[in-house]
Amino acid sequence: MIDLRSDTVTRPTPAMRRAMAEAVVGDDVLGDDPTVNALERRVADILGKEAAVYMPSGTMTNQVAIRAYTEPGDEIILEAVAHSYFFEGGGPAALSGVSCRLLPGERGIFTAEQVKAAIRPRNYHYPFSKLVCVENTHNRGGGSIWPIDRIAEVAAAAREAGLVLHMDGARLWNASVATGIAERQYAKFFDSVSVCFSKGLGAPVGSALAGTAKFIDRARRFRKMFGGGMRQAGIIAAGALYALENHRARLAEDHANARRLAEGIAGLPGVQLDPATVETNIVIFRTTTMPPAEWVARLKDHGVLVLAGSADTIRAVTHMDVSAAQIDEAIAAFARAAHI
Repeated sequence: MIDLRSDTVTRPTPAMRRAMAEAVVGDDVLGDDPTVNALERRVADILGKEAAVYMPSGTMTNQVAIRAYTEPGDEIILEAVAHSYFFEGGGPAALSGVSCRLLPGERGIFTAEQVKAAIRPRNYHYPFSKLVCVENTHNRGGGSIWPIDRIAEVAAAAREAGLVLHMDGARLWNASVATGIAERQYAKFFDSVSVCFSKGLGAPVGSALAGTAKFIDRARRFRKMFGGGMRQAGIIAAGALYALENHRARLAEDHANARRLAEGIAGLPGVQLDPATVETNIVIFRTTTMPPAEWVARLKDHGVLVLAGSADTIRAVTHMDVSAAQIDEAIAAFARAAHI
């Protein structure tokens, strides 16, 4: 099967497995795991932040950040289908007791003017606006990349109002490779940044949250509270560290494969897709002749796995376990599936 359901399906390479098997470990909760400590220092350095903390998942890094910045009754501002709101189990409400002010974005990207309009007046009748969240790249936006000038404008609007900023950078590595803009250049506009190792980088487990040393110290408290304190975590941190040092540049291959796929299926019956919108490794197309569930079933019969994105969309994600030759096979499978 050619698995295009997500870049989370990637498996550790033999070299990564060796690094994990040979990792020096300790008790991470007690601060004694040298491999975890090395990973956290490296992440902080790449992002230009004072400190970082390793966690089991990107959901946890995002929700810990929200909890660390807010108190119950506050409000956070984010895009209407952002991962932190849409795919994290109602975490902002359940874990932090905050409400979400949702902004309709264009492929997941909103404007400074929208932020200004969303900020509540300081009045006891309203929730207090505390935090602006940006997702880069944006998952449901089709792997869209935030223009750095737009980030600067949004950050300026938030700062003017006294708000803090968090970036969900689960796929920030993809944005950086696609644009040539260093991760720290994106990160400098934000008080905190979360990054993921288990998607395109191919590590089996983990994400990290980076920010000031004071903020990360507070974040460690909520990591523990949310059940994210790990012990001999160096075994999995070694995979993340290997991925960080060896798999970032190769993301360009995934981007090329995504464009190849988009161009190959754009003209098929029932596929509504502009290949120019494919900026990184996510291809989302609208279905016009059959429901997404039927597309999924037909493609599976032809050896390709994808996911239904919504009531009328399909998502396919390229990654390190799918080659250019397999993309050509997938295009042929799409063509067979498209003909009713």
